[in-house]
Amino acid sequence: MLRGVIFDVDETLVYYEGYSHREWYEGWVKPELERRGIALDYETYRKTVTGELPRSYVGQFGIDYLEFWKIVDEVNLRYRREMAKMGRIKPFPDVSALEELRKLGLRLAAVSNASQECTEFVLDLFNLRDNFEVVYGKDYSNLDGVKPSPYLVEKALKALNLKPEEALMVGDSIHDVLAGKRAGLKTVNVARFERVEGADYYVKDLWELVELVRDSLV
Repeated sequence: MLRGVIFDVDETLVYYEGYSHREWYEGWVKPELERRGIALDYETYRKTVTGELPRSYVGQFGIDYLEFWKIVDEVNLRYRREMAKMGRIKPFPDVSALEELRKLGLRLAAVSNASQECTEFVLDLFNLRDNFEVVYGKDYSNLDGVKPSPYLVEKALKALNLKPEEALMVGDSIHDVLAGKRAGLKTVNVARFERVEGADYYVKDLWELVELVRDSLV
């Protein structure tokens, strides 16, 4: 029986107007790294984010990899605060469906590859955090445990005392689908922009997710 839903955050619940990952890195992260004497090209950075390379890979350039990711996350938090001031972080209009899922008796969690601070910041920005019993961002004790690793999903399951077959993983990206699958969950792709391969279900928004959940609870 379905008892819980684990959500991705960025591009699933909220979005960033005008955001480009490469432009963010080149304009925000790279100057801060260079100021500290760290030179890392975008493609290498991208591969560490997508999981093509481990996050510890930056250590090969003489960089303390834990310190490196803390710098990146500090910059990301500054970026989010600036975007919020400009009104360029927005919730998707269907996030009110989270309350409906809670009314159905489901336990909700949110997991993100962003830091804990960054994740909580955007959820608090739109009063979304109270919908979730558990919120987990990047875990510095296991930097390679970010999605598509199942680590954060499994961590949320344990905190909610749920078995994999009792929960859904909901997100917008292939990383969300892979993380959910590797943790043994059925996965739902919120295909606001495009479908990703391998999900068990596809919905166009969170209200369609509510209907999908209602059908499974009947």
